[in-house]
Amino acid sequence: MKHPIKHLPMLPAERALKVISGRWKAVVLYQLFDGPKRLSELSRLVPHVSQKMLIQQVREMEEHGLLTREVFAQVPPRVDYSATKLGLSLRPIITSLCDWGRKHAVQLDEVDRLATCPIEPAGVVQSIKQSNKPRNVNVAIGHRRRA
Repeated sequence: MKHPIKHLPMLPAERALKVISGRWKAVVLYQLFDGPKRLSELSRLVPHVSQKMLIQQVREMEEHGLLTREVFAQVPPRVDYSATKLGLSLRPIITSLCDWGRKHAVQLDEVDRLATCPIEPAGVVQSIKQSNKPRNVNVAIGHRRRA
């Protein structure tokens, strides 16, 4: 394996965070968990990412061994992106990050601001929002929650 252009930190936790950090990396990687995708498919599946940012994030993930890029010699050219074994090993980690993010939002009373994690079953965020509706009760510091 070639050496990454950007040197990664020596501390394992910091290294892991550096490799998966990026606004769209987890979402793109999730889309590749189910099989290879073309760049145009990824653009449709991750609609708010710019083409430039998507290409940058995909290149970084390829550089760090999370995905592979396969170029087919045909006209028009075709390129498929696939998650590697190393990339697929991040699935439980990304799921755990979604779980932690939900718990954090609940603790900070920001459940209404949550979007659905791409890995969770549909309806999970909605059920959390319904079960954690703020009530007009005094909290430990004496303030009232918003209704």
